[in-house]
Amino acid sequence: ALEVPDFKNALKQFQKLVEKTVTQKTKERLGLYIEDDDEMIDYDKFYTTTQTLFGPEVKDHNVKAFFRKISNNLDTRTEWCEIFGYFIGESDALSSQLKEENMVFLVSEKQQITHAVVKRQDVIKGIVKVPHLDFTVTSSQKGVLTIFNNQVIQTQTNFFIILLGSIYGNQDTAWITGCDFLPRLKCVVAVTERTVIVWDYKSKGSQNNCFTIRPMENGLLCVCTVTMSDYLAKDNILMGDDKGYVHLLTVTSDHFGLKQCKGKKESQLQVLDSKTFNTVKRKLHDDWVVKVKYISDLNCFGSCSSDSIHSFVLDDIKRLEDNLPVKEFSVPRGVNAFTYCGKAKVIVTGG
Repeated sequence: ALEVPDFKNALKQFQKLVEKTVTQKTKERLGLYIEDDDEMIDYDKFYTTTQTLFGPEVKDHNVKAFFRKISNNLDTRTEWCEIFGYFIGESDALSSQLKEENMVFLVSEKQQITHAVVKRQDVIKGIVKVPHLDFTVTSSQKGVLTIFNNQVIQTQTNFFIILLGSIYGNQDTAWITGCDFLPRLKCVVAVTERTVIVWDYKSKGSQNNCFTIRPMENGLLCVCTVTMSDYLAKDNILMGDDKGYVHLLTVTSDHFGLKQCKGKKESQLQVLDSKTFNTVKRKLHDDWVVKVKYISDLNCFGSCSSDSIHSFVLDDIKRLEDNLPVKEFSVPRGVNAFTYCGKAKVIVTGG
């Protein structure tokens, strides 16, 4: 165990830990050999060492955000106070402006929704446009799912409150990491680090129609809908996790046809066992899968990672069910985002 005689010494040891982690990530992305496996620093080791240095005041979600930050951008500037949930801004005015931005959902350069989409200390994590129904779905980090129609909040639910009271015992595991819309079932899907959420927004008592599929094996980081099924009551959900796996989960109307018992409260979720669902997965990356997307024009799915070797994968969805080679591309420092332009027939990636 590490001995921490004082806070100043702890800061020095933490700085060495950060430098060592960045050096290791740099070598990994350059494909260099790391001699001693015992010296490998993964998230678990980073978190354990940080908590040993600073004690229980360090929260898991703050350390995870810090580790993700230095892993995704090796040149980024960091401050030690970030592991305690504090951030240094250039000025009070800028800090105030950023807080105001969190409460505003931008529609275009000339139009914005000024309703309080989320509360302070919360941020929008996902925005999905549903053109055929003329509305937009947003998800916030702390669990607020909102549907907009013509600049008006049509319906909204707070999964953070429900998850906190009904399933989990702490705030960290209830954070939402992404959302999308299920066109066949006409529901909203969202993912947290260990759970898939399906929300039937059409019901008047919306909280009576919230389903969670759990537990998921790894931490889910992104989600999208696969529009390839001809079956009217079935949707396929594509997800990426923090171990490099891409998952394909199939959901049908039969899964959500259960009725609640009369004794249940409105705020209680219906929990469904993930083992009862048809799920396939395949490890395609050696680092976090930061984005997945199904490109219907190409009949392919894409996934990207900060992994320098297996940075971007583009192939048929059937490759998740077998071990055949996939079409992949290597990019130094990996790929953090990508999109497809049907008109130009090109895929654009960003590192």
